[in-house]
Amino acid sequence: MKFRCERDALSEAISSAGRAVASRSGALPILSGLLVRTGQDEIDLAGSDLELTIRVSAPAECDDEGAAVLPARLFGDIVRSLEPGAVSVDVGEDEARIKSGRSEFSLRVLAADDFPRLPEVAGSGVRMDAAALAEALRQVIPAASRDDARPILTGVLLVAEGSGLRLVATDSYRLGVRDLPGESVLAAHLSGAAAEGRHVLVPAKALGELQRLLGSGAAPGSSAPGTENQVELSFSDRDACFDTGRARVSTRLIEGQFPNYQQLIPSGYPNRLVVPREAFMEAVKRVRLIGRDRDNAPIRLMMSAAGLELQTIVHDVGQATETLDAKYEGTETTIAFNPEFLLDGLGAISAEEVSVETLDTSKPAIVRSAEGGDFLYLLMPVRVS
Repeated sequence: MKFRCERDALSEAISSAGRAVASRSGALPILSGLLVRTGQDEIDLAGSDLELTIRVSAPAECDDEGAAVLPARLFGDIVRSLEPGAVSVDVGEDEARIKSGRSEFSLRVLAADDFPRLPEVAGSGVRMDAAALAEALRQVIPAASRDDARPILTGVLLVAEGSGLRLVATDSYRLGVRDLPGESVLAAHLSGAAAEGRHVLVPAKALGELQRLLGSGAAPGSSAPGTENQVELSFSDRDACFDTGRARVSTRLIEGQFPNYQQLIPSGYPNRLVVPREAFMEAVKRVRLIGRDRDNAPIRLMMSAAGLELQTIVHDVGQATETLDAKYEGTETTIAFNPEFLLDGLGAISAEEVSVETLDTSKPAIVRSAEGGDFLYLLMPVRVS
């Protein structure tokens, strides 16, 4: 097997596929490698940890077809270190020779037959706008849990809702909900293909990798950004597959019952604050400095007709206070939040003004665009004395 590929395209493909390579100790040695296959005018690289698989293709001149497994980390480090230009890779039975300019490396390779079978989702999927999906994922993924002890909460719920698609994530401290009302075809496909009827639970880690690929603007080796403006989604009873054209992310679905998130969202709020988003975010970043490196240093929002006052108090360090002009309707209220969680919610909104809607100091608040929109961020308050 022999091929030639531009260094930057090859390096990007290795980096993307390598993000699925098993990193935990004790994993099968073959899972520390990348499966490299040559085709007619491209190479295909695949990394997997048995739960997540990422396949990426890059344009290449291939002398013949073949496959081998190369050590992912070392292969990537070598290619990145080379001078710009064409890279030649010649794979024999036991080793791969990598050449570029005056540089030459040889690496031991493993047999492609020992690599796990790449997942395939039978049947055709449906296509949707890649930019819309990438934005929806950017908004909801931060709300998913990173604690593997609660696997249900480490996923993003994709649910057929009315004539569209809804994405939901929660770690029990905050909740992100994004509607894609125009995706009725996808919703119908989801309803027919999902084991649970009208929803599937997809690992947030896999969707984060998909978001990264969609957000890169161009596939490895493509000539211009925005060339991949559609993504194909396919589901089976156990797997989900997302295909961008140059890259494919496959993952096992999470089994189990997602929390009943709808009961957490009140039908109405008596108190509503409207404030410029950028000014709000910058004020939160400044005021939180006094509690930096503290696990429990909530930020207080004191809301009244006079506007908004932000405050952080750390008794053995000091305190920080800042006021902002804001519009407020309701009873004068002080409520406290985890500043990092609050910033995640504000950062997920693209509007110039945001609203903070509250019931009381112990009930979850909703942060969203002041004009409403398709994204909702529900945040649990922190009790303070």
